[in-house]
Amino acid sequence: MTVAADPVKLMKQEVGKAAAALVKSGSIVGLGTGSTTAYTIQYLGERLQSGELKDIVGVPTSFQSEVLAKQYGVPLTTLDAIDRIDIAIDGADEVDPQKNLIKGGGAAHTREKVVDYLANQFIVVVDSGKLVERLGSSFAVPVEVIPMAIAPVTDAIKKLGGKPELRMGVKKAGPVITDQGNFVLDVRFDSIDDPVNLEKTLNNLPGVLENGIFVNCVDLVLVGEVKDGQPLVRQF
Repeated sequence: MTVAADPVKLMKQEVGKAAAALVKSGSIVGLGTGSTTAYTIQYLGERLQSGELKDIVGVPTSFQSEVLAKQYGVPLTTLDAIDRIDIAIDGADEVDPQKNLIKGGGAAHTREKVVDYLANQFIVVVDSGKLVERLGSSFAVPVEVIPMAIAPVTDAIKKLGGKPELRMGVKKAGPVITDQGNFVLDVRFDSIDDPVNLEKTLNNLPGVLENGIFVNCVDLVLVGEVKDGQPLVRQF
């Protein structure tokens, strides 16, 4: 397979396929959100259709992953109906060497965090461009805020040294609205030296539902990259 046509797409396909291959029959699977996990959901559907995989159910983390699961024939369930999640597969916007993440580019980080943290095994699928030495290097921290609290939360984040910006819709007048009906502040920090404490501090602000820093939860990272014209998947 060459990567002349679209190397990023091929990388994402290979990483998505590698993650889907780790799912075993009889599993309850957390279905992440984003372009790479979309391929994971597709390949799970193909494994089910071929009979290679049986008796799995998915827990979607967003409307997007729910739609994809239905499209590819992956049965769905809810957290109310299950007592565990065996494996969750999700993407990330940034991954540091300690496997801490920034997520939420798709504004689904609240549901993703609920599902991913519940999983017995949490696998992250990314391309090599998402790897950073320190969180916040290239991506802002998404913070989901209930609408009535947007002003005081914005002020509180500024006092913490953050630079918050209300995320606006694309091809839509007004702000992005999450699946929970809330707003998202994208917050830039000059340096995130302690992601564990920053995650707690942001979540303790009244009016904040959840933020996109994920710490101490990742078991395996699958990284797609191109070498000698070929898409490869490595892990750490």
